[in-house]
Amino acid sequence: MKRLVLFFLFFILSIHDSVAQCAMCRAVLETEDGGVKAEAVNDGIVYLMIFPYLLVPLALYLSYRVYKSKKSTK
Repeated sequence: MKRLVLFFLFFILSIHDSVAQCAMCRAVLETEDGGVKAEAVNDGIVYLMIFPYLLVPLALYLSYRVYKSKKSTK
């Protein structure tokens, strides 16, 4: 279990730069000068994308604990 947690932490911390804009957002935001808004939108999308990746392992861990506790009570 410790190896899994360490792998997950390494995976999360190793993501440096992700491009998460859709084609429409990129086309609209690249027409502006400087691209500052495009970077801000990209950062916001990546920020919002992190939460599902955190919730899925949490749900799996909790279901594992419930399964293990039911198995040990039998």
